[in-house]
Amino acid sequence: MTKPHLVLLHAPSVYDFRKEAILYGPISDLVPSTPIFEMYPIGFTTLAEYLERHGFRTRIVNLAVRMLRDRDFDAEAFIASLDPLAFGIDLHWLPHAQGALEVAKIVKRHHPQTPVIMGGFSASYYHQELVTRQEVDYVLRGDSTEGPLLQLMKALVSRGPLDSVANLTWRDERGRLKVNPFTYLPPDLSDVALDYSHLVKAVVRDRDLASNIPFFNWLEYPIMASLSCRGCTQGCVTCGGSAYASRHLFGREKPAYRTPEMLAQDIKDIKRFSRGPVFLLGDLRQAGIDYAQELLSSLRGVEGEAIVELFAPASQEYLEEVVSSFPRLCLEFSLESHDPKVRRAFGKGYSSLQDPGGNEEVEATIRHALEAGCQRLDIFFMIGLPQQTPQSVMETIDYCGALLERFGGDGRLHPYISPLAPFLDPGSQAFEQPRKYGYRLFYRTLEEHRRALLSPSWKCILNYETRWMKRGEIVETTYEAQLRLSRLKAAYGLISDEERLATEERISKAKELIGRIDRLLEIEDEVQRKGELQALKPQMDEVNFATLHEDRELALPVGWGRWNPFWAVWLLAQEWWDNLKGGRRAPS
Repeated sequence: MTKPHLVLLHAPSVYDFRKEAILYGPISDLVPSTPIFEMYPIGFTTLAEYLERHGFRTRIVNLAVRMLRDRDFDAEAFIASLDPLAFGIDLHWLPHAQGALEVAKIVKRHHPQTPVIMGGFSASYYHQELVTRQEVDYVLRGDSTEGPLLQLMKALVSRGPLDSVANLTWRDERGRLKVNPFTYLPPDLSDVALDYSHLVKAVVRDRDLASNIPFFNWLEYPIMASLSCRGCTQGCVTCGGSAYASRHLFGREKPAYRTPEMLAQDIKDIKRFSRGPVFLLGDLRQAGIDYAQELLSSLRGVEGEAIVELFAPASQEYLEEVVSSFPRLCLEFSLESHDPKVRRAFGKGYSSLQDPGGNEEVEATIRHALEAGCQRLDIFFMIGLPQQTPQSVMETIDYCGALLERFGGDGRLHPYISPLAPFLDPGSQAFEQPRKYGYRLFYRTLEEHRRALLSPSWKCILNYETRWMKRGEIVETTYEAQLRLSRLKAAYGLISDEERLATEERISKAKELIGRIDRLLEIEDEVQRKGELQALKPQMDEVNFATLHEDRELALPVGWGRWNPFWAVWLLAQEWWDNLKGGRRAPS
């Protein structure tokens, strides 16, 4: 096999999660991945396709999945066996701070002369701190780094100057910090392709299925995302991808959209070879109702499950259009709180002018969606928000009960609640101005967050508390809220009694472990403290990964045929033919 020019490595949240004794808590309950956040960012796919299109062979290696699926997998030996021109490591969301940096150290231990490139939202925020570390050579800043990465790869191949590489932070030969101008900010996504067929071909070319799996059980639940935009119109105060963060970190005044035609083609291409759900990331109305309607008309009658997001209440007409395009629709609506006062403090200001203190528009949206024929409607709430007290959270659970009583008779309405964890995002309004929004931060630097991720419980890992809830209260309130919601769901037939009992047992064990960990942390002797914490690891892992091999409530039905075998065979044959001809010509 021809060696790759670039290997993209995705690390687990904590590199030694198989050894470290950590109770992660319910921090990943509402995403497909486990608490080690093994799902690599969607940008890996677009970066790989873009570089391949320009002649640079690129390989994706999901170390986190490989370590999770095989306890005997030696990640360090595997890294040592690789020999690319450069390594890329994502540091997108901050929970990867420890794992990403540890993987970078391992790369440098075995490949001291090979450049390590980092990118992602968190890498962009901490770009100067990162390049002061010996294990990191380059950071590419921004939400769109396909172009700068190509520039950098060309410079590395030709050994040319780096001063003209857009958005690059680096050290020169004298070790001096260099921050190149931020000049690459594409106004649209016309030059970005979310081509999943590239991954299928890469499996054959690299003879490596395991490294390309996006998350642990993806082969059983092959959900795929479509990328409608980069940037956001919303002002959620804790989000590092919000309009505020995009403007202040990247100078992006408005989102960069993919055209409706290109997005529609992306979705149709996904449906050619996968029968899993397709997730349309972002509210389609962000670019305007005309954009949404044009896209929906192009997709009318698409087969299979589709997930569409709402960032705000929607009209009856719009919801009917969405259901017409996606007959097997799952709608996702993040309310965060039942209380409009809390929502406004969080940055979600929608409420009716006629009913500013109520939920008239929210409930109208729920009613219209179900009447239109939406197959499932997921409503999400969060714990750890400005103005939110423990009592307010319990009132949110009461509100879930009221919604289920009114709309939940046929099992299509599913409420969820989870903590804002483990971190407030760097670059968000709450992170930059914590006192203004009622937050107190425990960690600010990248190094502080890296160390925090090695703490023995998610209570200690949390980088914040609020004026209304201390860290301990956030933990206690989360468990109590999830316990009450589980009982509600069982009462309305959304989960079985067996699932309810399993949830109650898991929460009971977690609460007991939190108490034991708190007591052990008071032991002054470090050796004794670490030893006793380590003795709890089997019990911690039992709670951490209790649902690893179970069907999650969030998962949509896929059926027996997850893949279109004919399309997969065509892609594999195409890659075999390309390899027979010698593959893509390498850049000079």
